[in-house]
Amino acid sequence: MRLFEQSCYLVAAALFMLGIKLLGSPRTARRGNLLSMAGMGLAILPPLLYAFGGQTPENLVNNLVIVGCGMATGTLIGLVSAYKVKMTAMPQMVGLYNGFGGAASLLVAMLEYLFFRENMTVEASIPVHLAILIGGVCFTGSMAAFAKLQELISGKPVLFKGQHALNLALVLVAVGLGVYLTVVPGSLPLFLVLVAVSLLLGWLVVIPIGGADMPVVISLMNSYSGMAVATTGFVLQNNVLIVVGSLVGASGIILTVIMCKAMNRSLANVMFGGFGAAAARGGADVAAKGSVKEASPEEAASIMAAAQSLIVVPGYGLAVAQAQHAVRDLAEQLAKRGVSVRYAIHPVAGRMPGHMNVLLAEANVPYDQLFELEAINDDFQQTDVALVVGANDVVNPAARNNPASPIFGMPILNADQAKTVFVLKRSMNPGFAGIENELFLAPNTLMVFGDAKATLTRLAAAVKAEA
Repeated sequence: MRLFEQSCYLVAAALFMLGIKLLGSPRTARRGNLLSMAGMGLAILPPLLYAFGGQTPENLVNNLVIVGCGMATGTLIGLVSAYKVKMTAMPQMVGLYNGFGGAASLLVAMLEYLFFRENMTVEASIPVHLAILIGGVCFTGSMAAFAKLQELISGKPVLFKGQHALNLALVLVAVGLGVYLTVVPGSLPLFLVLVAVSLLLGWLVVIPIGGADMPVVISLMNSYSGMAVATTGFVLQNNVLIVVGSLVGASGIILTVIMCKAMNRSLANVMFGGFGAAAARGGADVAAKGSVKEASPEEAASIMAAAQSLIVVPGYGLAVAQAQHAVRDLAEQLAKRGVSVRYAIHPVAGRMPGHMNVLLAEANVPYDQLFELEAINDDFQQTDVALVVGANDVVNPAARNNPASPIFGMPILNADQAKTVFVLKRSMNPGFAGIENELFLAPNTLMVFGDAKATLTRLAAAVKAEA
């Protein structure tokens, strides 16, 4: 049985690693998901066989009920959420799932301590307390991110005097309690204080972060959830949890670094909180110069139909309007007229890493039309039309040109360098950063106001009529 168990875990770990590798490209992401699912099924096989094998009839029935109810509940929640969640709410769901992973690790560690605290060795105590700290921070931190994204609380940074000092004090208290309980185990009140401090710390770490930086928070909490799983693996002496948790934790940190670069943040900035406020990113914004020029969908369609090349820049507004199918239809109509259409994906377009890739994949946009910032940014200078759909801060030239801007230094898509720029927006309202976008006032920019889905549908019909 032991050999079979370890063999299952070894194959499952290999499937997880291969699955994560395949998730790196939209073209292979679905296959990566399937392989990871297969790995998870293989990983839970040994515990299921243990729960059902060699048991008395009474224990077998009890185990069947417990395991069956748990699997049925989880399956139902997963299926309903997957079918019901809107693309605009996908970041919130990811935040919730990250939080649930942290909560699961927290609960496992709590039960381990409650049952074995009197006889707990140092080797067993260290991973228990780490799982409490990391799992608690991951749970409440993810819930805070969810609450901000769902607009249950303000998406603006919540700052107060002495905030960083309080966070540091809580970290020191948590570490001190962990060390004390490792050396002198058995104190339930102090253990509960450690749990409470961990939960409070997670909430306080995330609330200073503004909505513009949520992609960084989502990837960071994903890393925390992986680390919590890994520590739980040490608690339970389960190799597959250690491997899987380490993979998720490492990949989450790598993704966090990528997001930090895309948002012009340092990793230390993310780890210690307090970012997301304009004050933390530079001076006051300077008013952009220029005037707004508006175009009708029919006027825009005429210019697009006569172009040779067009780059679509999708943003969160595309997800809000559920316009991914409409933009694909427009691209197909333009392609029929010989227009080369590509999509420029900024790493933090949307509210979580990969948001735009998932959105466009849902509409069956060809993978070979999707390009990351580094691969396409230099091509805007030779592009006839840039079509910005619901994007804002990621195309704001102030990040390049205005040292006083809060987003100065943030890598952006060079949409303003195209010969003609069409921006589809409901209004002139600013993006997450809360600042005016210089692109909207540029001499080569035309604004097309209205709902993105309705506007794109009119554009596609007008291009078709041009034939």
